[in-house]
Amino acid sequence: MRVLLVGSGGREHALAASLAKSPQLSKLYVAPGNPGIENIATLVPLQADDVQGLVSFASENHIDLIVPGPEAPLVAGLADACIAHGIPCAGPTKAAALLEGSKAFTKEVADAAKIPTARWERFEDEDAALEFVRRRGAPIVVKADGLAAGKGVVVAQSVEEAETAIRHLGMPLVIEECLVGEEVSLFAFCSDEKAVLIGAARDHKRLSDGDKGPNTGGMGAISPPPNFDKTAQEKALDLTVRPMLAEMARRGTPFRGVIFAGLMLTEEGPKLIEYNVRFGDPEAQALLLRLKSDLLPILAGVAEGNLDNAHAEFSDDVAISLVLAAKGYPDEPRKGGIIRDIEKAEALPNVHVFHAGTKKVNNDILANGGRVLTVCAIAPNLHEARNLAYQGAEIIEWDDKIFRSDIGL
Repeated sequence: MRVLLVGSGGREHALAASLAKSPQLSKLYVAPGNPGIENIATLVPLQADDVQGLVSFASENHIDLIVPGPEAPLVAGLADACIAHGIPCAGPTKAAALLEGSKAFTKEVADAAKIPTARWERFEDEDAALEFVRRRGAPIVVKADGLAAGKGVVVAQSVEEAETAIRHLGMPLVIEECLVGEEVSLFAFCSDEKAVLIGAARDHKRLSDGDKGPNTGGMGAISPPPNFDKTAQEKALDLTVRPMLAEMARRGTPFRGVIFAGLMLTEEGPKLIEYNVRFGDPEAQALLLRLKSDLLPILAGVAEGNLDNAHAEFSDDVAISLVLAAKGYPDEPRKGGIIRDIEKAEALPNVHVFHAGTKKVNNDILANGGRVLTVCAIAPNLHEARNLAYQGAEIIEWDDKIFRSDIGL
């Protein structure tokens, strides 16, 4: 099969590495990709949100399957354009991608499908939103009702913090009760009303140790998370994903793609925080290290609406992903620093380094983003995996690197 993978981050590097192993793969293109991917695929100089460019390239190059990595091209209608040109796409239509594109839409679907979630209200007027949080008090959660690259959510511990979030995020907003418990990320391959479990991970969203600092796109993840085994994951699918798929089909906007359900494990059981319509980053990097099955035919089945023979088998080992970000992230990350000794880190047993915000100038790898590299490791237990990943992170030489020291603790 000839495949076009869309995206340029650590998630896409991990997806490319998994797809490259498939005996069914004849050619892998990645648009736009990154310097780490160019060793295993042909890079295409098209941006991930250039829907027409991507579809034209796919048509001209006889692509058998498009695999979207990030959410933006899906919300922009990449799958719809693929359908119009007869190109299979392993991602949801624009209407179905609204599950990530609008927090309020997700809440409406969850309520209609009787999926447990936080109580919520949507606001288009700043004064009304401010009055609401003053009346309700804190802690309270303020969410931008749209795409925000993982940074549009503020868990406000005080009314003053909520007021600042309202003014900063702008309208429209969703404001909801603050759920208490352990947060996990649940993933499944979905096609129409069928869902096949991928697995689960625990992301670390805050910038600094001890879950301090601002929310980020994610600073690291472990898979599987403790205290959330396969039986619990399947029960959570029945509770929070399969009813959503039935409701989306009932609305005439069936979902095909990877669903990422952010859940809070509360005392009353799992409750939905949000849906994302793709693999998480950095969860994918950890999850895909554990994948034993061939990813390509499963994604082809997603695109074709046929998951009858899909089975995703994962190792029982534990994987960890550790994000190396640039000083100043998430606000103003420093760019241009030279990064050395990635190969030395990857020489460690079962350590993999995925590129994200990098660029190549001559033969140098330079930092070119906020989250720059993801150092990953897989081992029979979390202790060994953590030690390997942190050894790899320390080996990499880069003056501006920052990372959390408590991923997986």
